[in-house]
Amino acid sequence: MSGIESLQKSFELYFKHRHFPVHPKSLYDPLEEFLSNSGKRIRPILCLMGNELFGEIHEDAYHLAAAVELFHNFSLVHDDIMDKAPLRRGKPTVHSVHGEPTALLGGDVMMVVAYEYVNKISSSYIKDVLRLFNKTAKEVCEGQQLDMDFENIDHVNMEDYLEMIGQKTSVLLAASLQMGAIVGGASEGNQQLMYEFGRNLGIAFQIQDDYLDAFGDPEKFGKQVGGDIKSNKKTFLMIHALETASGEQLEKLEKAIKENPDNKVELVLEVFKACGIDSWADELKEQYLQKALQNLDDIAVSKIRKEPLHALANFLITRDK
Repeated sequence: MSGIESLQKSFELYFKHRHFPVHPKSLYDPLEEFLSNSGKRIRPILCLMGNELFGEIHEDAYHLAAAVELFHNFSLVHDDIMDKAPLRRGKPTVHSVHGEPTALLGGDVMMVVAYEYVNKISSSYIKDVLRLFNKTAKEVCEGQQLDMDFENIDHVNMEDYLEMIGQKTSVLLAASLQMGAIVGGASEGNQQLMYEFGRNLGIAFQIQDDYLDAFGDPEKFGKQVGGDIKSNKKTFLMIHALETASGEQLEKLEKAIKENPDNKVELVLEVFKACGIDSWADELKEQYLQKALQNLDDIAVSKIRKEPLHALANFLITRDK
């Protein structure tokens, strides 16, 4: 069985080539540059691991891993436009350098090329893969819309936030694993367990991300702490604080949100700590991680074959605080 680093190198070797035509340069060169500024390639690695859990990695798993990576990057390019984000992975976003029209078209082309990779796989399971890929693409867009809708709502309950995160973040992780499992010849029952493993892992990952934004070490986290607080973003932490804060704490929190004082992050974190939000978030993250690991344990393959996925889950969820 391959380790995470080995699969990262293997996928990079497969993926490291030009994906778009040369002309027009003004459209395609920015996309090549964006793809080269890679993250950890978690989704394509999950696709490969989903295959490897049930057998040797098939060439089709690499095609699907590339499709997943292109789809993910399409969503990032478009999300950055909607969020008016100036940076992505420490570099200027496509729209901030090349303009929104080019970024919109570029994202569209990424989606088209993603489907070209899906079209390379064996006809024996392309229907199942396409059904899952299309369902996931639709859900990611729905999740992004819900996230934007929440910006105009004063109070979002936890159930609605979980639905949004499930669609925006978790379903692509889950589908990556299941598509790999399809290629690996997994039974429908095992495929569903893989999907649930990814879905619960994605929620745990988002809780950890929200936690680190508030309480993380900026040098280890790689971002400025408190960014979500400054932008009044609805997160697991903020929603729970608004639901559980006492009268005085709630008044202090709502005043900081409304008035945006210079020491807003400090004021909000004081309320978070007074409400025990840090320990609550840790416990909630652990609940979803354990659900994910139980899904993995229930898959009908030998325990030793599951070790790389156990390692990946712990890698994602136990990032430095």
